[in-house]
Amino acid sequence: MEERQVQKPHKLVINNRKTSAVTGVLDVLSFDLNEILLETEQGMLMVKGKDLHVNRLSVEKGEVDLAGHIDSITYSDISQSAAKQGENFFSKLFK
Repeated sequence: MEERQVQKPHKLVINNRKTSAVTGVLDVLSFDLNEILLETEQGMLMVKGKDLHVNRLSVEKGEVDLAGHIDSITYSDISQSAAKQGENFFSKLFK
């Protein structure tokens, strides 16, 4: 039997470049005061700015609330197959 994953709707709301609410988040990959990297239903989402903070995180619901001065938001498409190929490369390299 084939298992289907239900995609969570992805939405990004930015208020006055100071706060942001993101839905459809699969994982928070990294964060610091200048950059937050999220894996979303629509690809990787990088938020750059100053004094960035993750105010609320609910991985179960796929929701993240951010605060700080937002300078830029960038999406990138990284397919799961490309990520797996990278894992295979590194696993072979370190055997």
